[in-house]
Amino acid sequence: MPEYKENPNNFKAPPIPMKKEHSQPKHPSPPQPTQPKNNLTSPANPISPSLSTMDVRRRPSKPVAAADSGNPNSKHPPSPLTYYVDEDPSLRVPPSLYFVNASVIFVFFTVLYYLLSRWREKIRSFSPLHVLSAPELAALVAFAASSVYLLGFFGVEFFQSLLFRPPSDLWADDCEEERVVSVVSEGCARNAPCGQALDCETPKLDFDPVKPAAPKAKPVETEKWDEPIGLTEEDEEVIASVVAGKTPSYSLESKLGDCRRAAAVRREALQRTTGKSLVGLPLEGFDYESILGQCCEMPVGYVQIPVGIAGPLVLDGREYSVPMATTEGCLVASTNRGCKAIAMCGGASSVVFRDGMTRAPVVRFGSAKRAAELKFYLENPANFDALSSIFNSSSRFARLQTIKCAIAGKNLYLRFSCSTGDAMGMNMVSKGVQNVMDFLQNDYPDMDVIGISGNFCSDKKPAAVNWIEGRGKSVVCEAVIKGDVVRKVLKTSVEALVELNMLKNLTGSAMAGALGGFNAHASNIVSAIFIATGQDPAQNVESSHCITMMEAVNDGKDLHVSVTMPSIEVGTVGGGTQLASQSACLNLLGVKGANREAPGSNSRLLATVVAGSVLAGELSLMSALAAGQLVKSHMKYNRSTKDVSKVSS
Repeated sequence: MPEYKENPNNFKAPPIPMKKEHSQPKHPSPPQPTQPKNNLTSPANPISPSLSTMDVRRRPSKPVAAADSGNPNSKHPPSPLTYYVDEDPSLRVPPSLYFVNASVIFVFFTVLYYLLSRWREKIRSFSPLHVLSAPELAALVAFAASSVYLLGFFGVEFFQSLLFRPPSDLWADDCEEERVVSVVSEGCARNAPCGQALDCETPKLDFDPVKPAAPKAKPVETEKWDEPIGLTEEDEEVIASVVAGKTPSYSLESKLGDCRRAAAVRREALQRTTGKSLVGLPLEGFDYESILGQCCEMPVGYVQIPVGIAGPLVLDGREYSVPMATTEGCLVASTNRGCKAIAMCGGASSVVFRDGMTRAPVVRFGSAKRAAELKFYLENPANFDALSSIFNSSSRFARLQTIKCAIAGKNLYLRFSCSTGDAMGMNMVSKGVQNVMDFLQNDYPDMDVIGISGNFCSDKKPAAVNWIEGRGKSVVCEAVIKGDVVRKVLKTSVEALVELNMLKNLTGSAMAGALGGFNAHASNIVSAIFIATGQDPAQNVESSHCITMMEAVNDGKDLHVSVTMPSIEVGTVGGGTQLASQSACLNLLGVKGANREAPGSNSRLLATVVAGSVLAGELSLMSALAAGQLVKSHMKYNRSTKDVSKVSS
């Protein structure tokens, strides 16, 4: 054979020709001299030892055989790089065995279904499970026999492979190894004549193709409580001082002058003091300067809550995409369905019929007569202007509306109500009340101010005074849903909704002694919007006061639905509304910040959006209850299948 020389500088790796041999060649080659046993390192073998060793160690994906191992007249010695493509005929399964296996599998699942159905019937009828009839006994024997057969035929390892599948990286290594061999071998065949494809030398590689690829490095955890990052030696001294109790944790911001650094130091000191890890509670990615002195004290991180979008909500001729921050599955989807039904019927309409934040201090006199004298003075219309000017001097936007008093013995409760612009207004009304208290102290020196808030306001508590008199924004929202939409979108009927609303929201709530809770789940929607837009979540208590009304209209063909919410307490300036995420959600609704042209219009618009979203949520949930879909939907969309412990770690 002529020697084939190749310039190593121009070497390119050709592919390996795969031989498929089922018969002897027509013209057998002359016999070759006997090769040594170790043909991988013998001079007759043109394959380099490194490449041969590589191929021997490679695990093939299918059973293979050497191409020329059974052909003594082959021109070339047996090569481990050449394989038969066809599988070994001895591994083929005869057709009769296929039939037997199919029959056994059919018997296995048939008797299994029969036994389970019989077991269910016995449980329902309270029959003893150990008492077996003849068919049940035969089915049990058939089940055991088929199980033994399948286990013996397929083997234990087969079932283990179904339950415990190997990681994908295991097969990825093999695929990568085979790709390397293919690339190297293809280079030889591409630069050599067909008959000399296996006679060329294999080039040296820059990497070892036999050595398995190193596994991908796992990302380094950056927030291990025992290995804090971004902490200097000075920080370690401060941490030690906090742990020892020498430096108060609340003073770190003023001491360090860096809010983010103070949060990191406080976080590490807390972990060392308690011995509990805070891994999973994010620290980075938050502007701690924005909450200093107004939103949260002594921060150590922040909690992530997903925000979903429901809508578009068609309300008063405009469309709104409603942001909802929640961890309850189905809530956003359900509200979105209600928005769809409302939009298909022309939208909803709303009215803000009252707007006033309240604060009610409690004062005490020496006698009930003196308490009554102050009550008469405050409720006299002739004195309102003087009191109003004193109250309004505390703010550009605060405007006193009414003062209502309630007497209990010698104690007097004064409920001030005022408009507060686009702010929710709790601080604003408190400042005005303080001014009035200072003024009254001059004419009533015997008045003892017990507290600036006497719970007659009433803030963050269910109270009849809020349900009757209102607090914040009082809104009513209504819509007429066509009968076709009720049937096709909501999957129920007008009659069923009207009956369910009467028995559940009205009669059922009355039986429970509910206070402002004559609804299905108004607090769900209110809380989700409050968190997303930076409102006070605790004020969900009175803001969720709602009565849902449903009645058939247009000769019983359509549904009129309404929600009346007397105390929605929202604002678009101040508090959490200034934070970046919450500000973005307000901007999505078009109510970010204060409206300078019409003060208070943004907060009133936000209140109507809340009421409209509650209307959509009530409509959808009541329909799910009437159609019997509540449990099914929650089992499908509100049940996690993840291992929480593994996810958190």
